[in-house]
Amino acid sequence: MNFHLPFIPKRTTSPRNEGLTMVMDKGLSINEAKNMLESSTRYIDIVKLGFGTAFLTENLSEKIKLYKDAGLKVYFGGTLFEAFIERDMFNDYVELVDKYELNTVEVSDGSIELDHDKKCEYIRILAKKTTVLSEIGSKSEDVLIPPYKWIEMMDKELAAGSWKVIAEAREGGNVGICRDTGEVRSDLIEEILTKIPKERILWEAPQKSQQVWFIKLLGPNVNLGNIAPNEIIPLECLRLGLRGDTFFNFLPKK
Repeated sequence: MNFHLPFIPKRTTSPRNEGLTMVMDKGLSINEAKNMLESSTRYIDIVKLGFGTAFLTENLSEKIKLYKDAGLKVYFGGTLFEAFIERDMFNDYVELVDKYELNTVEVSDGSIELDHDKKCEYIRILAKKTTVLSEIGSKSEDVLIPPYKWIEMMDKELAAGSWKVIAEAREGGNVGICRDTGEVRSDLIEEILTKIPKERILWEAPQKSQQVWFIKLLGPNVNLGNIAPNEIIPLECLRLGLRGDTFFNFLPKK
């Protein structure tokens, strides 16, 4: 921090187990990635190369190395995993992870139908060699999963070896744990939290209103994901009460 200011909430420090910020890279150039790291590395924990962008990204190995050298977890978006699974190419996906020496992978089924026991099997296999994030929830707004099912799947995937379970909201923040308006499904979240520890869940929250909601509910060290590169420091300000939306949350009551 550049100067002292009292009543700033205590943030976890890197390498964090909670209070994580996962950033979505949807095709940054190497220079853009370097600029992001120059300004924000200390506030980033994980970088997701969103959906299938790794298939198209120029200088992919260089970019992965850049993020790893900065001490960050980096992984291909879950949609790419699903693209391999739908083509019956799991072994090819494992080879791809090895080729790029990824330190993290995502196992998801937001766009495909995948037997949940099979999904857990994939998690178990991958967890033997790398950190696994597994995602719960559909990318379709027409698919509504009841709370008990969210809890059951999260519990099984954590038991299978997932480091964290990701609660789906997509890059727009308008499905899964959020309504199509962007409003957080508060009843669903609160029911999930009765059974699943908050530190084991990474909530996708690309919209500021969603970030504010989670910080007010769970504090500055809530795990948040799908954050845009230009929203990293603004999010950290929300976490610290240095933005109007959370300004009074961490100040002593008068």
